[in-house]
This record gives sequence, C-alpha cells and structure tokens, in this order.
Amino acid sequence: MDIGQLKEYILSYNLNSCPLGNQGYNRVLIQLMGFLGHGKSSLINSCKYALHNQVFKTHAESGSADGGLTVVRNAYPLTHTITMVDNRGCAVLNPLETGEFYAQLGNFVPLNERVEWTKEFTDMLNLLEDSDVEPNFTDIIVPIFVYSVKREIAANEVEEIKTFLKACRDLTGIFPIIVLTHKTSGPFFKFRDLFEGMGAEEIFSVENYTSEDNLKTLGRHLQFLNLILKVLLNVNFRMSEERNPRKERAERKKFLAKYFHERETQK
Repeated sequence: MDIGQLKEYILSYNLNSCPLGNQGYNRVLIQLMGFLGHGKSSLINSCKYALHNQVFKTHAESGSADGGLTVVRNAYPLTHTITMVDNRGCAVLNPLETGEFYAQLGNFVPLNERVEWTKEFTDMLNLLEDSDVEPNFTDIIVPIFVYSVKREIAANEVEEIKTFLKACRDLTGIFPIIVLTHKTSGPFFKFRDLFEGMGAEEIFSVENYTSEDNLKTLGRHLQFLNLILKVLLNVNFRMSEERNPRKERAERKKFLAKYFHERETQK
C-alpha cells in the first residue's frame, strides 16, 4: 500500500468488518509498555502526526532519557476504533513494577487516572475486585514494548525482559511488537538480535518526531503508519477465530491473582 492507502485503511478500520464481526469488542487498545524515558509518549505523538498529517503537536508529554513523565495511564485516540495508551513506565523490571505493568496491560487500572505503585498483596487483590464494578472487557489489547537503543541492556535484564514479554503474550494472546527508538543514536542491529533472541516476532526501529525535529519525510511517516498497520494485522488474525471477551478478561484476572500470590509468598 502507498501512504494514502495506508492512511485510508487505518482511518476507516472497524472491528465490525472482521470475518466473524466484532464478537463483543468495540476498540483496539494499543498498550505501550517500557522503561522510563524510552520514548513511549513521543511514539504516540509521532503516530498521531503521521496519521493525521497535521501541524506537529505534543499530545503526550515526554520526559528525559533517564526520567520519564508519565504517572497517569493516559489514553490517546487515533481513530474512533483505535486508541494508544501511554502506560506508566518502570525503572527496573522487579516483581513490584512488573506486577503493576501486568495490571495496566490487563486493563485492571482505569484509563486517564494516576497509577500508584502498590506494594501490599491485599491492595492488589482489592484493585482486581474494584475493577469488577465497571469491568472493561470490550478492548482487544495489542502490547508494544518500547526500548531506546541509547540504553544498554544489562546481562541480568535479558532474561527478565524475555520473561516479561512472554507473560504479555500470555495475557493478551499477541506477542509484544518491539519498537526500538532513537535508532540513529545506538547499535540498532545489536538490539534487534537481542530481542529476536527473546522471541520477538516483529521489531520496528524508529526515530520519533519531536518539537525540535518534526520535518515530515516519507520514510519517517511510513515507519509509524506501518507500525499501526502491523497492530491491525495482529488484530485481524486474532479476530479470525471465535473469541469470548468476558472469558478472556476472567483469564487475565486469574493470571494476575496467581502472579500477586506468588510474589507475596516469595518475599
């Protein structure tokens, strides 16, 4: 597809057109996960810029490479059907912050509200129970793991990230798409090989648009449009079989309850 066809396909995408209909889903939720300051917010700004061809705007505030600003689980609609979520990032993939990631990814943390890291087992169970008051089971979730090639991966982190990515796949049914940011500022091929070794199926390398560098180019726009297209192709594949959104939410809840219990017993 050329750039015009890509935009048209994305902008007109509707879950009702899936082979078996929407099956109870009404939104594609692209969930961005990753470490603090690796470019999740800038990726959202870039995708909106590429898709809508507007004057560049900072929709999601981005932080420094060693900081990160997002503490609210903010949602940013791309279309009537597709929304990107800027989840709160982590400093390290320890059991506490990994559990919080899973809670966000499983849609047990409300959108557009502040995310508080919760250490107590009872608080996490209360979080799961409270989410049943207004359960969200109508989003089909696609995870994206964002990593900056400017940050070295420590040897002990490789196995942690690999375990995390597999758990994201088990939670959502889709292996996280890997987006490597700052592609011109680090050894991209080294990171591509590392993530392929972790089981990654789709790896994109991008240079995000920023307030300082937002000159439109065809190649750069295509990076972000093709990323959104890959998300939708994953959704089409998942929706080609019979789905039960209520049951799938219940399975995510069981996964989290088991994880929190195991985390508590290992203290």
